[in-house]
Amino acid sequence: MKILVSGNMGYIGPNVIKQLKNSYPEADIIGFDIGYFANCLTNTPYFPETILKEQYFGDIRNFPEKLLEGVDAVINLAAISNDPMSFKFEEVTLDINYKSCVNLAKLAKKNGVKSFVFASSCSMYGLADDNPRKEEDKLNPLTAYAKSKVYSEQDLEPLADDNFTVTCLRFATACGWTDRFRLDLVLNDFVAGALVNKEISILSDGTPWRPMINTKDMARAMSWAITRENSNGGNFLAVNAGSNDWNVQVIDLAKAIADEIPGTKISVNPDAPPDKRSYRASFDLFKKLAPSHQPQEDLISTVREIRDNLIGMEFNDPNYRQSKYIRLHILSNLMDKNKLNSKLEWTL
Repeated sequence: MKILVSGNMGYIGPNVIKQLKNSYPEADIIGFDIGYFANCLTNTPYFPETILKEQYFGDIRNFPEKLLEGVDAVINLAAISNDPMSFKFEEVTLDINYKSCVNLAKLAKKNGVKSFVFASSCSMYGLADDNPRKEEDKLNPLTAYAKSKVYSEQDLEPLADDNFTVTCLRFATACGWTDRFRLDLVLNDFVAGALVNKEISILSDGTPWRPMINTKDMARAMSWAITRENSNGGNFLAVNAGSNDWNVQVIDLAKAIADEIPGTKISVNPDAPPDKRSYRASFDLFKKLAPSHQPQEDLISTVREIRDNLIGMEFNDPNYRQSKYIRLHILSNLMDKNKLNSKLEWTL
């Protein structure tokens, strides 16, 4: 088997590569990435991509079709990866997350690729009532990032057929340790704050709901998706990927972390405007279709994993929200140094 992973040098990619290597040890795994965050290594003694067959650098907006020769499965992780970045780079977000995704899928189908896996997001449900969102429920994307996922799914669906299986994994909010750890994610941010500042500062009133998933479990889901049979979900499948046990309110995340890191103070902002990004998700369909690839990590193990790795790398930056562990900060810094232009294209 030959597997191509685009956007493999971000936060999730290292764990995806490890999982694929474990699940398919004989497979040739190829990486393709623009390299924005290639040097953002965290507490790892080796370059994660050394286990790949080949690593290519390039822009997903100009994907080289020749790389798809002989490829059996494509996993597309390439994206402007959160709301703050998509707010600042809205047009770029749509070009990379949406248009380039669909173009890659078309090229993959043209070149005989059998399976296309898209890292989608539960964020497309936006503000929802207390009922967990199911796949057939109304979508309410509130940001450019969430909209890019909706548009991608809509244009990927007609490409699917008996010879080209498309799986859109609507992931819960990512968390957990990887070799390119980032702190612009709610759980990761809270653990860092508790560790170095002895305080978790919640910017909202703490009531919003979030479904969560550890990156290792995201990788397990992708490992399943690339070999999913059409009879198991259809030619096209959009499915919430996560666990019903991980639908939690932000305040409960903070309390769990404080229990693991004694002496932590929790502060909320009761005057904050309502956070419209509040929803729960139902993962019943994912459990039915992928019973052997269900999430194995839980909240406490994930908190301990992050805490122990931050301690292991002697992390002690009280101003970490302005550090290299924040992806928007990395991009802004590269632009300030004239290494990237306003379209996030390299100027080297």
